Amino acid sequence: MHIEFTQADESHIDDLVALVNSAYRGDSSKQGWTTEASLLDGQRVDTEGIQAIIDRDDSVILIAEDDDTGKLLGCVHLENHNGKCYLGMLTVDPTLQKKGIGKMLMDESEAFAQFWDCTHIYMTVISVRTELINWYVKHGFRKTGETKPFPYGDERFGIPKVDNLEFVVLEKKV
Repeated sequence: MHIEFTQADESHIDDLVALVNSAYRGDSSKQGWTTEASLLDGQRVDTEGIQAIIDRDDSVILIAEDDDTGKLLGCVHLENHNGKCYLGMLTVDPTLQKKGIGKMLMDESEAFAQFWDCTHIYMTVISVRTELINWYVKHGFRKTGETKPFPYGDERFGIPKVDNLEFVVLEKKV
C-alpha cells in the first residue's frame, strides 16, 4: 500500500464523516484501540462540522489515502492559532490501526506546523483516555496541567455515557 497525504476538500466530506465516526463511536470503533464507545454515544462529527473546518481560515484536514485505491485511511485536523498549531480529530480506520498510519499522520502534522512557522502543537484529549494520552506522550507530547470542560449538552460532540468528562491539554515543541 502506497499512502498519499493531501488536504481534504468538499469532495471528501462524506468519507471523512464516515471514517471519524467509525473510529470513535459505535460497534465499528471497537475494532480499533481509539474507540470512545464506552464513554460516548452518538456522533463524533457531522457534515456541517467538517465543512466548517474546511472553510475556516488557517485550518486544514490532512488526509491519508491509499494511492492505488483512493480509500481514505486516516485524517487529522490542524489549525494555526497565532503560531501554535492545534491538532485534533487524529483518526485512522479502525481496521488499519497499529500499522503506523497514525504516526505518519503525526509526522505530516509536524511538518505542516513547521510550514506555518508554529513553535508548538497542542491538543485536547478526554482525561480518562489513559492509553491514548500515553501514546501521545510516547510521541513527544507532555501534559500541560491545563484542563478544559467537556461540552455537555451539545450532541454534536456526542452523548456522554459517564459523568465528569473533561479534556487535558497536551503540547509538543516543533
